[in-house]
Amino acid sequence: MADQFSRKTDQPALAPSPWLMAMEFRALWEFGAVVPAWPLLSQAPAGDGHSIIVFPGLSASDGSTLPLRGFLDNLGYDMSGWNQGFNFGPRAGVLSAAIQQVRDTFEASGQKVSLIGWSLGGVYARELAKQLPDCVRCVITMGTPFSGSHLSTNAWRLYELTSGRDIHQEVAKFDLPTAPPVPTTSIFSRTDGVVAWSASMQAPSRANRKTENLEVIASHLGLGLNPSTWWAVADRLAQPEGQWKPFERKRGLHGMIFPDPNR
Repeated sequence: MADQFSRKTDQPALAPSPWLMAMEFRALWEFGAVVPAWPLLSQAPAGDGHSIIVFPGLSASDGSTLPLRGFLDNLGYDMSGWNQGFNFGPRAGVLSAAIQQVRDTFEASGQKVSLIGWSLGGVYARELAKQLPDCVRCVITMGTPFSGSHLSTNAWRLYELTSGRDIHQEVAKFDLPTAPPVPTTSIFSRTDGVVAWSASMQAPSRANRKTENLEVIASHLGLGLNPSTWWAVADRLAQPEGQWKPFERKRGLHGMIFPDPNR
């Protein structure tokens, strides 16, 4: 498996094509699909009440994750946004505030906290779990670029503009490809118009065998609004602590909604 993965990703991933970028407008239709999909979504496994923090993507705020948080709140989880306004990158105080939020949530609940991150927010979630493994139950990322260079995303210039930081220096500070030492799921789409899908592929890890790549059919801007993503997130969160198993793809329509990520 490791050799197969390396053959697939040994070339630097290039940013998605202008055609895929132009197709990002379909995010509105993805969110609209929640209504007809609701009878199925209502059958998602109930939560156990543990706390979850959701981190928004670049230049987005907690408003962008409100629909997902509302869905998970309805399932019985204790939901929270990141509570830091718009995500303009790891400016001074941002990561320290996020670390404190995770610690405070863990201490207040007495249970480990699950972290969900959309795009850049997923980088935060992964790095926080590396720093605070005793406080984090699992990590789920959506369209997060962690295994490719800055050229694997169409948003790197926006990152430099909004954060005021040089992305080359930023990437050098962190070991982004290494998975956190907790159960970690990377949800990605091959039709992502912002982040190259291969940049969201977690390589097999000997140190942490509880990692997986889960493919959905979605746009980048629609990943957190897509019914298939919601179902996958609910499925992953519902696993009892300490009893993690890889996502189970089934035949038929389920297999079409969730393609084989290793094909």
